[in-house]
Amino acid sequence: MILPVEVDISDVMQENAYFYVDDETRHGFLIDPGAQPDELLKIIDERGFTIEKILITHGHYDHIGAVNELQRALQIPACMGRGGAFYTEDTANNGSKFFEREIILDDVTILNGGEIVLTAKPAFKLAVIVAPGHTLDSTIYYSASDGVAFVGDTIFFGGHGRTDLAGGSERDLSDTIRNKVFALPDETRLLCGHGSPTTVAVEKSRSWYR
Repeated sequence: MILPVEVDISDVMQENAYFYVDDETRHGFLIDPGAQPDELLKIIDERGFTIEKILITHGHYDHIGAVNELQRALQIPACMGRGGAFYTEDTANNGSKFFEREIILDDVTILNGGEIVLTAKPAFKLAVIVAPGHTLDSTIYYSASDGVAFVGDTIFFGGHGRTDLAGGSERDLSDTIRNKVFALPDETRLLCGHGSPTTVAVEKSRSWYR
């Protein structure tokens, strides 16, 4: 089961958080909880989910804003890509400083890429793909069995992530999209950090990538 939840980053923007949960066991992951921890906890309780890990696609404040509260409530690890400390330890780098927020994460597990993130049911898992460009720590979580990739702000329907923020790189983002995102099967659904989902095939067809 994939349950997208559009969360409001108070008076600033909206962001897509995702529950990725096994239908049989109801165990799974919460990806990019950017805000509204009480609402996300309500969903977990009402649906009988057991969330084993919080997975972060990158360290911008609109993707990590609810992590501390959820970790305290659920007593589970939060995982993010290498380079994550650049964002979790600095409110300017993660952007929260500029919106009168002070978001610092104290307890994260760093993923270096190539790992498989497991649940209590070993067959229900996500592969970790290093995806720098939008940020230093950008990470994609991919399920070959379900044909989905949680891509954060790396790529969007009809667009791609910014590279003008702290740690961004236009060259790295181009390499990530061309050599990692587009290396996935064409039918793979790309679940983005903002806006609508898309597919590898649809984004490959864009003239600016050819």
